[in-house]
Amino acid sequence: MAAVVSMPLAAQKQNAAYLTYIENWKEVAVQQQAEYGIPASITMAQALLESGAGQSELATQANNHFGIKCSNGWFGGVYYHDDETKGECFRQYFDAAESFSDHSLFLMRPRYASCFEIAVEDYEGWAHRIYQCGYATDKLYPHKLIKLIEDYRLDTLGVGVPPGHYDPDAAYKMTEHQAVAHPKQPETVAKAETQQATQQAAPQQEQKRPLKATVVHGTEPIMVIHNDPEPPYVVPKSAREERDSFFLDHPKLRCNGLTYVEARKGDTYSNVAFRLNVRERDLREDNDALGRDLEPGDRIYLMPKKMFGPAEKAVLWVHPGESLWKISQREGVQLESIQRLNELDPSIRVFRSRQKIYLRKVKD
Repeated sequence: MAAVVSMPLAAQKQNAAYLTYIENWKEVAVQQQAEYGIPASITMAQALLESGAGQSELATQANNHFGIKCSNGWFGGVYYHDDETKGECFRQYFDAAESFSDHSLFLMRPRYASCFEIAVEDYEGWAHRIYQCGYATDKLYPHKLIKLIEDYRLDTLGVGVPPGHYDPDAAYKMTEHQAVAHPKQPETVAKAETQQATQQAAPQQEQKRPLKATVVHGTEPIMVIHNDPEPPYVVPKSAREERDSFFLDHPKLRCNGLTYVEARKGDTYSNVAFRLNVRERDLREDNDALGRDLEPGDRIYLMPKKMFGPAEKAVLWVHPGESLWKISQREGVQLESIQRLNELDPSIRVFRSRQKIYLRKVKD
């Protein structure tokens, strides 16, 4: 399935380029684990292997760090590259971060559903299951992933970060190895020492018994005092209440006979889908938004867009710099339909000149 950059595994250990790549992208890998439940170790190992630590042609020319090929549901940019056959079509991204997000969405397809039966800590199980599901054809693929994970201790990424609970520092608070290895650890220790000194100098007063945690500093444990009370229990809203609450903040609007709302600051396709009680994948497909983040002001259609624009708006003039996706959202017409009506190359994302496009068939 994917394009793998062949590099001798023995040379990967302690490879400076690999270490730099891990440092640059480890937080993104942990974020993907928090949002989608895909082990950060697997994400990072696949990125290292598929992109050659960001040095492959696909990575440098197309920002494609996972060797993901085009498919029928892909409406983004494309890049042609020789892999198993000559001139194969690969996905092209605006930046590498978009590649990481699309990789997570790619693994959310039904084909890889059985991977999520395996615990995030079981990187060996994930490596073998991804191969069995058809991500790559190389029989050594799972063993290469496992070796990368063990050579670079990628199994320490994302420890203690369950889905929906991303904390940039959480992965380095859970184990002795990480508390010692984390580059920010001296700062953490200094903060703990300051807290201790403040508490010792403060007047004695009656207070609740504090909760205690330890941070390893060399061989001597340092006690960090936590006085934060347990938050009060809040009765969760029902699906209907959550949906009604969403529409209070997001009034319904109409375009081309379709209902949509406008995204506000802090909205993501994930939390919007949760509040509307729909599948995120369906919401993204209805909005041609696979591999795309949501920005304030974007239209979010609550049903599939139409194949044609209204009769009174069959022809539209676009200007340089206008995004094809933005036009599709503004007019409530499927992106693929606009491409087909105007015989546009699928790789076109932004118009470079003023031109006329059709939103429906026009009789000669």
